[in-house]
Amino acid sequence: MTKDVVNESERMVVTRVFDAPRELVWKAWTDPEYVMQWWGPKGFTAPFCRIDFRVGGKFLCCMRSPDGQDFWSGGEYHEIVPHEKIVYSMYFSDPDGNKVEAEQYGIEHEAIEGAHDVVTFEDFGDGQTKLTLVGNETMESAKDSGQLEGWNEILDKVAAVVAGLAQAK
Repeated sequence: MTKDVVNESERMVVTRVFDAPRELVWKAWTDPEYVMQWWGPKGFTAPFCRIDFRVGGKFLCCMRSPDGQDFWSGGEYHEIVPHEKIVYSMYFSDPDGNKVEAEQYGIEHEAIEGAHDVVTFEDFGDGQTKLTLVGNETMESAKDSGQLEGWNEILDKVAAVVAGLAQAK
């Protein structure tokens, strides 16, 4: 099911507060070296990630399930405000970055037509950063499909990467 018009409050929204400054959370979210450490929910790995981080640039990442199945995702950046906001489109792809239907991977995905994912980074006091992800599907669909749970698991992994960056600083 695709929706052409949707109330912003219906979209999937996930937030997380990290005990680190925005610069470190931004780095964990945008540097392929770190993205490969968190791309995918618990138990999944990311053997490949290429990012051309600029407006109009594309990304391609592979998420590998615990049983060895690869799931490729591609996308394009539409807006980048350093350390504040990233707007991008994301889609299932083949290993070359060509768009494929989610069903090819056995996934039910109900994207909102024309909606882009939006990630914001905000200071949250005491050196903390609040990350908010607004997805391109409805909250109801995200709950039903496991996307909401998956994103929360991903953000747990992002937190571990950010903690490592903060310790190394």
